[in-house]
Amino acid sequence: MLCWARSCRLPRGALGPSTPSFSRVPVIRSSSNGQREGKRRPLPLSYRLLDGETTLPAIVLLHGLFGSKTNFNSIAKALAQQTGRRVLTVDARNHGDSPHSPDVSYEAMCQDLQSLLPQLDLAPCALIGHSMGGKTAMLLALQRVSRPCLGLPPSNLDLRCPAGDLGLISLRGPSLGSRNWACSETGPQSNYLPQPELVERLIAVDISPVKTTGTSKFATYVAAMKSIDIPDKMPRSQARKLADKQLSHAVQDMAMRQFLLTNLVEVDGHFQWRVNLDALAEHLDEIMNFPPQQEPYSGPTLFLLGGSSHYVCPSHHPEIRRLFPGARIQTVPNANHWVHADRPQDFMAAVQSFLV
Repeated sequence: MLCWARSCRLPRGALGPSTPSFSRVPVIRSSSNGQREGKRRPLPLSYRLLDGETTLPAIVLLHGLFGSKTNFNSIAKALAQQTGRRVLTVDARNHGDSPHSPDVSYEAMCQDLQSLLPQLDLAPCALIGHSMGGKTAMLLALQRVSRPCLGLPPSNLDLRCPAGDLGLISLRGPSLGSRNWACSETGPQSNYLPQPELVERLIAVDISPVKTTGTSKFATYVAAMKSIDIPDKMPRSQARKLADKQLSHAVQDMAMRQFLLTNLVEVDGHFQWRVNLDALAEHLDEIMNFPPQQEPYSGPTLFLLGGSSHYVCPSHHPEIRRLFPGARIQTVPNANHWVHADRPQDFMAAVQSFLV
């Protein structure tokens, strides 16, 4: 089925009551698992971009499981105002207004960003990810692969390496400026080059590059959400109250219920969840895990943890140090897992200090 999601770009300074411009991107919803079995393809993610100074690395914010780009609305506006940078918030696949897919792997989520960031001329960026978004951010920083030259036409290539040449390639393009890369073997007229750096620096918010165990109740949340039964044509306010009541039997925390209910939407009089519960339920263990990695990321890295959270334990620190040798680990007192929501001022202070 073909439907549509919205993306928008807000001009710099348009942080008040201005009208954003929207573009419509096609959303393909599929119930098959053919994409996981065949060639993986990036999906057109829904995003919101606040404009800023193009000479500074943009800030990209990635939400966690069951979240959306709206989770960072206040933080994004404050960062744009206080740093003068472009700030991008994105709906991950199977979340918010982005397309649904049976492939929920971190590799697929990274591929979506590998496609989107150069398209928006946001590479390299300061990448900030919370929870699931933090694992996506870490993997994106760790990946070192060759891929096509961002779709640049041949006229943008100053020179191409013939087969066997180990020289330099110089590129010019809207996403690249003018940059050089070492060139390994590429065939004559090849469009494949070493991947330009996408991540200038990294912040992982209350998550680590290991399997998340013990603290997660997400399986309970998924089951509770799938059991919700709301009559068609019910007024939205009543539907939300009914859903909250039905969720309360399994999700006692009111703040968590309100967070989950941000995903309840009405489509043609029928209430449904905008997150892809079927795919998330089937692959929840994969989301809780982290793909094995060998090569470290040497760029500036901050692990920003909630002082009252138990998602990152001291036993995780050796793997953090192995994969991110330049990492700093900082704790925000009195913050739970949603650090940016629990202590927004402390979160902002830590982020701004790290960006300097």
